[in-house]
Amino acid sequence: MGWVPSVASNVVDKAVHGGVADLTRMPRTALVGSPDAVLYRYDPAPGVQPLDAPPVLLVPPLGAPDFAYDLRRGCSLVEHLVTAGRTVYLVAYGRITFADRRLGMEHWVDDVVPRAVRDTCADSGAEGVDLLGWSLGGIFCMLAAAADPALPVHSLTVIGSPVDIAAVPLVAPLRPLAELTGGHGLSVVYQAIGSFPAPVVSWIFQLTAVDKLLTKPLTILSRLDDRDCLAQIEAVDHLMNNMHGYPGRVFGQIYHLLLRSNDLAEGTIDLAGRTIALKEIGVPVLVVGGENDVIAPLAAVERVAGLLTGSPEVRFHPAPGGHLGVLTGRRARTSTWTHLDRFLTDHATPAGRGGPPAEA
Repeated sequence: MGWVPSVASNVVDKAVHGGVADLTRMPRTALVGSPDAVLYRYDPAPGVQPLDAPPVLLVPPLGAPDFAYDLRRGCSLVEHLVTAGRTVYLVAYGRITFADRRLGMEHWVDDVVPRAVRDTCADSGAEGVDLLGWSLGGIFCMLAAAADPALPVHSLTVIGSPVDIAAVPLVAPLRPLAELTGGHGLSVVYQAIGSFPAPVVSWIFQLTAVDKLLTKPLTILSRLDDRDCLAQIEAVDHLMNNMHGYPGRVFGQIYHLLLRSNDLAEGTIDLAGRTIALKEIGVPVLVVGGENDVIAPLAAVERVAGLLTGSPEVRFHPAPGGHLGVLTGRRARTSTWTHLDRFLTDHATPAGRGGPPAEA
């Protein structure tokens, strides 16, 4: 009967105190930027000896709030990295509004990500950053590094970033229809509304895990003694309630260049009047895919490993979890984060100042 006190405590906290999850964000300081792209530096962990290693720069996708990297205490990638002694930065975009409807992917690829990389180097004194992106954020990172090989990137990590859209069962039925209509049907919709609203993004994200959504009440009842499980459910719900929209132009580019044409599956994409080739990425790359991810299935993510022919090393690891879970689920703590730790350590150089990688 040892579970009875746990159940009672959890029920009281949920009913009286509003929940069991600690959603306190890791402390950070805004450095430079504009309302549409602010660079933050996370405060060092008290009592932790800082590592002499390149800073880590986190790049969020559109749609999800930047606190996806800092989901909750005890299951926060930011907390994990900071308590390991790493210097961590994050670029935040803010909410997408109708006024942003004309922004395209090139805004993030040519401006936001490169500026954040250079500002991180300027603030930290490093000559390069360990760049990390999740979902569309990972695609932004890859395209930024490929578009400008001189960008001071020390290493690149992409998590749950689909490159081969033909390998995504969720959208596979739409591709023949898009080809048949030339993509004009949906174009009329996004051009008319100007943006892809946040509630729709949240609804689509939840629809990909509809089985978990339907069984969530039963899961909560059956796990009332598992505080960590309850906290994770609360944190994910909070994230879902704070999703962001997409600019209409970005949504159109995703639809035409990725979904309809599947350009990146061949390693190149035409963006803003020039061709960007993934083979131009010349730094070590870590790729992680979620074993239960329906938005970015393993096959759609793993495809990129064979396209990065200019990289000195490409590591691909499957990890448990769905699209969010592979980044910051409870099992990510002993899978994705472990792969990341090993990768960063194996390729560590003092503050990104060049030289051979450390011995594994």
